[in-house]
Amino acid sequence: MKLIILAAGQGTRLRPLTNNIPKCMVKYQDKPLIDYILEVTKDIEKRYIVTGYKSEVLKEYLKEQNLTFIYNKDYNKTNMVTSLFCAKEFMNDDLIISYSDIIYKKEVIEKLIKSKYDISVVVDKQWKKLWLQRMQNPLDDAETLKIKDNKIIELGKKTKDYSEIEGQYIGLIKISKNTIQKILAFYNNLSKDRYYDNKDFDNMYLTSFIQLIIDNLYDVNPIFINGSWLEVDCIEDLNTKMI
Repeated sequence: MKLIILAAGQGTRLRPLTNNIPKCMVKYQDKPLIDYILEVTKDIEKRYIVTGYKSEVLKEYLKEQNLTFIYNKDYNKTNMVTSLFCAKEFMNDDLIISYSDIIYKKEVIEKLIKSKYDISVVVDKQWKKLWLQRMQNPLDDAETLKIKDNKIIELGKKTKDYSEIEGQYIGLIKISKNTIQKILAFYNNLSKDRYYDNKDFDNMYLTSFIQLIIDNLYDVNPIFINGSWLEVDCIEDLNTKMI
């Protein structure tokens, strides 16, 4: 089992807090976000962090941790999918992928680790309670997530209809080692010239890539939770409480 934490982004919506530190070092209740993640994943022996913005600050902060750092030199002009595949040489085992601007309880990661599916995505069924803390109208930000026969058939699209939201993707994924090589090959063969959900190849959202996998490669199964996590995307999110 390996863990890859995606921590290359600039966290512009958290400025000025991110003027001198990466997004994952912003403090929630007086503790950096990355500390929460590393605490609940400490039983995963091999852990990797894809860095970019303020990478040296993060490396210095985590120098006592047993971590492997991978640098996305194009962090200022790419998105999470590019960051993820900066770690492709280490993708040879069961893989947990985590955003670095989320925190979650240990039972969430334990449930994901136990999943036997080829590709598993953590889905919060009580997402609306969290979103109502963050904004007046959850539909301004929430995205589609449709499920059929316990398989995700759509995610990551904008919507104005609650019926299209059976939960929310939280930024936590497991991919089995049996599927890794085919996923790598699929990614390498994608057109570099087309747009994916209105984003060029280098700036593709991870939800867009998961949708491509669903449509062309493998089933993707939900791992349901009821709260026990939160996202820090802007300064207002620092006042939210984990449900």
